Amino acid sequence: MYFDPAVSKKPAPFSFSPFKSMVVPRPIGWISTISEDGVPNLAPFSFFNAIAEDPPMLAFSPNGYHEEGGRKDTLQNITETKEFVYNLVGFDMANQMNATSGPVPHGEDEMVVAGLAAAPCEKVKPPRVRDAAASFECELHQIIDLPAGSKGSPNSLVIGRVIGIHVRDDVITEEGRIDIRKIRPLARLGYMDYSVVDDFFTLDRPPGGGMEQPPPVKSS
Repeated sequence: MYFDPAVSKKPAPFSFSPFKSMVVPRPIGWISTISEDGVPNLAPFSFFNAIAEDPPMLAFSPNGYHEEGGRKDTLQNITETKEFVYNLVGFDMANQMNATSGPVPHGEDEMVVAGLAAAPCEKVKPPRVRDAAASFECELHQIIDLPAGSKGSPNSLVIGRVIGIHVRDDVITEEGRIDIRKIRPLARLGYMDYSVVDDFFTLDRPPGGGMEQPPPVKSS
């Protein structure tokens, strides 16, 4: 079948919009910020990903309004402070992540609500989730206003530059790689569904297939 989402987001036979159920899996952007008054905030975002490696850049979309009206605390805090932290969500933190997605009043600390311990960062003021397998300290690069939703709700794209990375020692292998099976990162699917990365396979690229190659060794 074919349909135009501008005409209908869920034409028959769909009972829900299939859009988010087919652009999957999506990493969960568990974003911590802090207000100008020093109040921490932590919230998960399903529209999130890495967008560049050199320099490392991340992007996420804090769409819609806060339940009490106005901009979401995450977007407001980043607008004011120009900083945020991405915390990697492992399977062991699924319930805490879900708790931080709930309707929390303005000015209330979601880390306290979810029973999470905070830890200071090196270069930015927002705290990180202490027990997360990894946390990326980010400075704001740009906020882009996207087209508003069909009911007028705002959509934004926040782009950040990674300026510091914390990695838990126990997820680093002796070969100097990240052991993804120890982290078991969560991914967002459609509806209320999630997935977990606990297995993978490897495909080597064809010769000259776009991987950065080391410079040739010059003979003496």
